[in-house]
Amino acid sequence: MEKNDLTIRPIDGREDLGLFSRLPYLLNEELADDLAVGRRRPEWMWVALRGDRLLARAAWWSRAGGDTPLILDVLDMDDNAADSDRRDIGVRLLRTAMAATLSGGSNPPEYSRFVPPDWREDTATRQAVEDRMAVLERTGARLFVERLRLEWRPESPAPAPTERLTFRPVHDAEELVTLMTLALDGTLDAHGRDDLTRMTTREAAAKHYEDEIARYTSPQDWYRIATLPDGEPVGFVIPAHNGYNAIIAYIAVLPAHRGHGYIDDLLAEGTRILADQDVPRVRASTDLGNAPMANAFRRAGYVNFGREINMTWS
Repeated sequence: MEKNDLTIRPIDGREDLGLFSRLPYLLNEELADDLAVGRRRPEWMWVALRGDRLLARAAWWSRAGGDTPLILDVLDMDDNAADSDRRDIGVRLLRTAMAATLSGGSNPPEYSRFVPPDWREDTATRQAVEDRMAVLERTGARLFVERLRLEWRPESPAPAPTERLTFRPVHDAEELVTLMTLALDGTLDAHGRDDLTRMTTREAAAKHYEDEIARYTSPQDWYRIATLPDGEPVGFVIPAHNGYNAIIAYIAVLPAHRGHGYIDDLLAEGTRILADQDVPRVRASTDLGNAPMANAFRRAGYVNFGREINMTWS
């Protein structure tokens, strides 16, 4: 599409990656591999050009081989352009790309943006983040949640085990979904709470398991259930690898056992399992407003190295 000498189009393929990557963002280094394994498609990656100058870009991500975009995780404008011009171009690009890429009749996939932990304190960084949020808002999106990105590295001592709890593998998917269902009672997680506005706790737990946990290719025998000496489950932790990093994919204490500090034992166990795989890092995330979970990660030696902005369309 051309308007006022602006060309908006999807990339032609891998040969356009150099063009697409002219605007900086930390995901640039992953784009080639994502294309190779099918987490991205050229028709999901769009650019706005004036001549040969890249003024804006947008891209969606999905799981390898997925037919439907799951996350809008790249949206950038040329930050050196005039304020109103760059926002207008961003809106035109996004509206054009969404109309061509997404199926009508349903809400667009969630937007995700990784930002520095202190993004509000640096004027240039804050302006860039707010520009992108303003573009999304003009297409109908609203801020959903801000999340902390957390990381443990091998140079930090692995959390020491205690003898309060016993850990065992998960018996089967049914057992894990049952525990996930219990853990949703009183959850502070924004995505979990949103799911509960539209479905039962059992349905929300099953959806989370099927859409995420069951899709990890890392060994399921890493998963651990924590029990009291009499065998009663206290909580569980899901150490995994998401194709990019070792992660704590899910961790929870069951409602009947909250308030006793068991989250520390669970996190220590999950971290040790991944540390034993000689991974270069272990990553995790939690909502900015979930102070108890954030404090547990801090006690376990995790550092807040970034944040994530999530926006959604309703």
